[in-house]
Amino acid sequence: MRRFIDDELLSWQVSTRRKPLILRGARQVGKTWSLKEFGKNRFESLALVDLERNPSLRRVFDGDLHAARICSDLEVLLRQEITPGKTLLFFDEIQAAPRTITALRYFYEEMPELHVVAAGSLLEFAFKEASFPVGRVQFLNLYPLCFAEYLEATGNTPAASALLGNPAEISPVVHELLRDELKHYFFIGGMPSAVNAYVEHGSMREAFEVQGEIVESYRMDFAKYTPQVDRYCLDSVFTSLAQRVGDQIKYARLGAGYSNLTLKKAFDALCLAQLARRIPSADPTALPLGASASAKVFKALMLDLGVMRYLSGMPDDIEYAKGNLLTMYRGAMAEQFVGQEMLVSQKGALYYWDRQAKSSSAEVDYLAVLGGRIHPVEVKSGATGSLRSLHLFLASYPECGKALVFSDRPYADFPEQKITFLPLYAAYAATK
Repeated sequence: MRRFIDDELLSWQVSTRRKPLILRGARQVGKTWSLKEFGKNRFESLALVDLERNPSLRRVFDGDLHAARICSDLEVLLRQEITPGKTLLFFDEIQAAPRTITALRYFYEEMPELHVVAAGSLLEFAFKEASFPVGRVQFLNLYPLCFAEYLEATGNTPAASALLGNPAEISPVVHELLRDELKHYFFIGGMPSAVNAYVEHGSMREAFEVQGEIVESYRMDFAKYTPQVDRYCLDSVFTSLAQRVGDQIKYARLGAGYSNLTLKKAFDALCLAQLARRIPSADPTALPLGASASAKVFKALMLDLGVMRYLSGMPDDIEYAKGNLLTMYRGAMAEQFVGQEMLVSQKGALYYWDRQAKSSSAEVDYLAVLGGRIHPVEVKSGATGSLRSLHLFLASYPECGKALVFSDRPYADFPEQKITFLPLYAAYAATK
């Protein structure tokens, strides 16, 4: 599967400011596969140090952390040369040996010519156990396959190319094709193994079985998170979040019988593991949006549409039979999809707007930063006149850019109202 992150890895490889790279992301999103393919295709050799499958390799980091000494030991243990400029040194499952994270500093300082990458899951928990090399490493984040990557993985490369083009130029027949493919993606999601099962067997049920296996593996991981988090509370919050995509989060609604503090710890742990994502409310009057992000007013997204589908318990046959993509699971699937695409297009910086007033409230689903301007983003059906919150936003913040409304209809522009309607499938391309 070709991943968009391949281009970012190539840029890192040739950068004159290159530092050791840590690839972050939830379990099973394809981190190991992407880095192994990168090493095989772009270097003469790949030195893979799997710290989970080969516990004996962890002892390399028990002594001093001089880069030359570590490389010398690894050459013996791996039975291969590690040559700067020719070898990609890949530390996989780095969370299994937290001192490896500290060692990255010395690779940066002592062997900057060597290409060093690392990957792992639950890394934020491992960072607590290691001296973190601030300023001496770079980060990239890998998400599940976005819709364009899914199209390529399923053999629809021309459709992916059309998707990434100008939505105003997409013909009615291609629009219908992309819409039909998006309906499949809503249920299959972007977890690589689920997509692969669908490609190999041509069956959505096969993908559903894989989704169940993925979710169960996540639940088995709950014991690893931290002793301070109740694993049963984690499971309750994990399921509840899948049923509340698009809603403002109130901890008390995430699990019965637990205190708000216990629920908050569980929610925070799921966000650290990237199984869920906090989307804070922000003030759209200035950039960066993160400077005004609210700690109290936020909603959440799940890692993946397919994982959300499995956990929510939605009746697949009833939801799949619906003709309008925006009505599936009360509109939550469309909002999850647009948010999931925007996490990739906006490099993980995703916010929304929430106006709380005594007499009324208003909300805009997301905010996109494009060309230095803030654009309100809505996931809605219907005519422009029904977008009350969006019109209020545009009137309140005239300095912001035009509104982007993702719907089940083809492209339509209303410049006099500062609103552009875009098909759902264009969420990534329109907000990149």
